[in-house]
Order: sequence, then C-alpha cells, then structure tokens
Amino acid sequence: MTASRTARERVRAELTREIADIARRRLATEGAGGLSLRAVAREMGMVSSAIYRYFPSRDDLLTALIIDGYNALGEAVERADASCPPDSFPDRWSAVCHAVRDWALAHPHEYTLLYGSPVPGYHAPQDTVPARARDVTVMGRIVADAWAAGALVPPDLAPPP
Repeated sequence: MTASRTARERVRAELTREIADIARRRLATEGAGGLSLRAVAREMGMVSSAIYRYFPSRDDLLTALIIDGYNALGEAVERADASCPPDSFPDRWSAVCHAVRDWALAHPHEYTLLYGSPVPGYHAPQDTVPARARDVTVMGRIVADAWAAGALVPPDLAPPP
C-alpha cells in the first residue's frame, strides 16, 4: 500500500503543471529561444524567485517540456499501433505515421520544440532519451515483427551475400 500524497505535494504538482502549461502557451508567441522563467512567473502572478523552486533554470523547464512532448507523442503512437491487428503490418505502419502527423498538427509548437531548429545554448540531457525513443521503438517493432513474419522482403538491389 502506498501512502497518498500530502497536500504540499499535490500543490507542488499542480503548480508545476501550471508552469508547464503557461510555458507551452508562450512557446507559440516567443518560441523556445525566447522562453523566460521570469515571464512565466509574471503571468502566474508569482515572484520570479519563487519559480526557481520548481524549475532551477530555463533549461530545466525546456527539458521538462521536451520530455512531456516526447511522452505525449509516444503515447499517441503506441495507442495507434495497439489499435491495429498485430499481423497487419501496413495498417500498423500507416496508423503510426498518421498518429505522428495528427499529433504534430494538434501541437505545432511542441512539435517544433522537439523537431525544429535547436534552441541556442540548450543541450538536451540524457533524461530526454527514454521519452524520445518511444515512437521510434514502436516503428522499429513494426519493422522487426514484419521481418520475423516474413512479410518484409528487402529489395533486390544488391547481389546476395
């Protein structure tokens, strides 16, 4: 049995979510390079020094937004793959590709954060890798499953080994 979260933990989680939501909205107007913790704090009605308790730096906030974006995209791709029969490889591939496109269209600023121009001075930490790999892992699994089932035949472009 796990203990329930304390009121302080719930408030912290809610404020962290609110900060991230405001930052995502600000991506649309300032872009990732213009994202400012002070501006987010001002919009929340919070003194700028208080926001640093939640995100020690702009890069930490960017990292959280990137991880959230990759996880949201990964969830969409995983759901799309799971909605198809396991042995219908073309349908799975198509569903996954459409899920990526649909997510990108529904979240253009987050998609730009993930796949657009690099943010000057920002270097994504290793923390982003597991979330980043979710959609690619699904695509790789589809190809591997098709190969194992004999449904994927390489093109006859080279002489046999």
